[in-house]
Amino acid sequence: MSNQILQVDENMLETKLDRLVSRKGEELLNAMLDAEADEITGAARYERASGRRAYRAGHYERNLTVKAGTMTLRVPKLKGAVFESAVIERYRRREQSVEEALIDMYLAGVSTRQVDDISRLLWGERMPSQTLSDKLKRVYEDIDQWRNRPLAAHSYPYLFVDGVWHKRTWGGSVENVSVLVAIGVDDTGHREVVGVAEGMKEDKASWEQFVRSMIERGLRGVRLVVGDRCAGLVSTVNSMLPDARYQRCMVHFMRNVLSKVSHKHAAWAASALKAVFAMESRQAALEKAEQVATEMESKGLKAAASCLREGISETTTYLLDDYPVEHRRRIRTNNMIERLNREIRRRTIVVGSFPDGRSALMLVCARIRYVTANQWSARRYLDMSRLDGIMQSTD
Repeated sequence: MSNQILQVDENMLETKLDRLVSRKGEELLNAMLDAEADEITGAARYERASGRRAYRAGHYERNLTVKAGTMTLRVPKLKGAVFESAVIERYRRREQSVEEALIDMYLAGVSTRQVDDISRLLWGERMPSQTLSDKLKRVYEDIDQWRNRPLAAHSYPYLFVDGVWHKRTWGGSVENVSVLVAIGVDDTGHREVVGVAEGMKEDKASWEQFVRSMIERGLRGVRLVVGDRCAGLVSTVNSMLPDARYQRCMVHFMRNVLSKVSHKHAAWAASALKAVFAMESRQAALEKAEQVATEMESKGLKAAASCLREGISETTTYLLDDYPVEHRRRIRTNNMIERLNREIRRRTIVVGSFPDGRSALMLVCARIRYVTANQWSARRYLDMSRLDGIMQSTD
């Protein structure tokens, strides 16, 4: 015999409760609107009063979408006065929480067409694109404040930078441009997105402007900049962050070398490169890299050998004694920012091409804030006390 005495259809119960809440809320709001009309006119409905300031002239109906459903409000009309309600804003068609839910869906990665479909499914009416656009303008103001916030509260010993490419309309044609992103690990060991800006062609001028904007906002204490071999990035680091060294992303560098290796020798080359970066000292890594480059030349892989010799020095910066052994695994690659870029691309690919740079920048920033507003930034990424110990010993 079953121990379950009572069975409840939860879906049916929730539907009935929503209808009950909607009906009672509708009655309450209409009563409050009538009370406000009485106060404005100075008399109740049909009341003869010498102090009357206005007269009733019927009412008009307006739908209000709330989480429990759609309510029909009877908004009073007046002669001799303008009816302005404190209960509901003029022209408002949706409860604030409903609009916020739709905006959150859009920023989380749902396209505007899907937002429209979802709003119809849940609340029985669509959210006009113009309304969505107007609401996003308020969100964009908040994003601009976030982008330009001061950075002086912390120092950022480690700075990870990269650019994410997207399509935008420019002069009637669609072009590829980048959004530059910088993530800093502060002196407490926590990660923070410290800079986002449109980089146009990701050239030297773009990097200089990007780094300068962060310095003007208070960026300080940078000891290592991790990034790919972007045009102008290395020279920008050397000129504008003189106390910092440049670490070329190990993963990107290995891909660059392996792209010049034939399929026949790909497995051997991959293992050889891994052996280089498995060395415990920078000098040992450089010596091992030279051995691998010599073997590559003997196998006819001259282009790969040249690429290895050219970039191995800046790719092994993390092995210097200035950086703790415990930090090496996380500061030798740009994987952290690459994972964030993948989340950005998941959102921007839904849009396709953007009409202008600002719309792309705002959407990228919104996506970044959405992704990082959790344990990503709350969890300590590195134990910076180990770096502090090295800094004190060198001083």
